[in-house]
Amino acid sequence: MTKLNQILAVEKGVKSDVQRKATEAQHTVQKAPLLSGISRTYQPIDDEGERLPSESTRVQVQVESVLKDVAAGLTRLFDVTATKDWANCEARADVTVDGTVLLSGVPVTYLLFLEKQLSDLQTLISRLPTLDPSETWTLDENSDTWRTDPVKTTRTKKVPRNHVLAEATEKHPAQVQVYNEDIVVGYWTKITFSGALPQRRVNELQTRVQKLQDAVKYAREEANGIEITDRRIGETVFGYLLG
Repeated sequence: MTKLNQILAVEKGVKSDVQRKATEAQHTVQKAPLLSGISRTYQPIDDEGERLPSESTRVQVQVESVLKDVAAGLTRLFDVTATKDWANCEARADVTVDGTVLLSGVPVTYLLFLEKQLSDLQTLISRLPTLDPSETWTLDENSDTWRTDPVKTTRTKKVPRNHVLAEATEKHPAQVQVYNEDIVVGYWTKITFSGALPQRRVNELQTRVQKLQDAVKYAREEANGIEITDRRIGETVFGYLLG
């Protein structure tokens, strides 16, 4: 008995070979000289006349033979593809994660779809923004976002002050230096909010996707390992077409 994974392994090669032969056939049948032949003999009017050699060119390509060769290759391709497509209708497997059947009896074609989607999802998750690890974050139930603890800072204002360097005398005015002093005039209370995710949550999502990816791959391998029936479709098709 043939297994589905064996058919999948040869399908690409068969398809490539058939395409090559079909292309060669198209080029061959378009070369008119290869399809043409001639036979020409000369007969003098009497026995004393000049004798000339005969001329002949053989037909090198017969279109009917070319069609049969192409049909032989396509017959193999039709059979391989039919065997695969019929088998895909029967190839199923369970997707099991941590010993629990998550999806039951999934067709192999859908398993292939899942693999692609999970790969894209893994890429998306790996690029998710995460919370700044230098901050302490708690979930704000009211806004459903993450928030930091309040941070209180002062607001200051520069107030000019006079510093007497020398008192005034009868002969000299006082020597005064003007400088600015920062005076606290209020307080800022800052809370930062974020819609990003904690790194542990992103790690958890990545682990879950990876587990499911592995489970889907195992299921696909199991589904592709089923024994299948070889289909013979090409003979019927080309028996009609070339009959």
